[in-house]
Amino acid sequence: MKQLYVGSAKERRKKRTRASVRSKGRIRLSVFRSCKYIYAQLIDDEKGCTLAAASSLEKSAPLGKSRLNCASAQWVGQSIAERGIKAGVKVVVFDRGSYLYHGRVKSLADSARKAGLDF
Repeated sequence: MKQLYVGSAKERRKKRTRASVRSKGRIRLSVFRSCKYIYAQLIDDEKGCTLAAASSLEKSAPLGKSRLNCASAQWVGQSIAERGIKAGVKVVVFDRGSYLYHGRVKSLADSARKAGLDF
């Protein structure tokens, strides 16, 4: 008999995505998107530590009429790429969590690639 997973659909999607991402053995670029802000972290799963982080909540983030648009996500992607390269990370694996790859998540990923991260 197959065991049923108890939890929300969002948790199941996140677990499924993380399982395929963690098997790569590389540094993970994890994205969290809230209603107002977007956050990104470079995580080393083997050591269990965060190497770099960036968010649209920072004081140096561009202020517009809204921080929840694709422009702020592009800024976060560029910032996390610069901080990652400074920390010595060039190749990562992208962890979108339970979010679809479009909108702010796609903007963050594209700008991080453009700024020098390879994934």
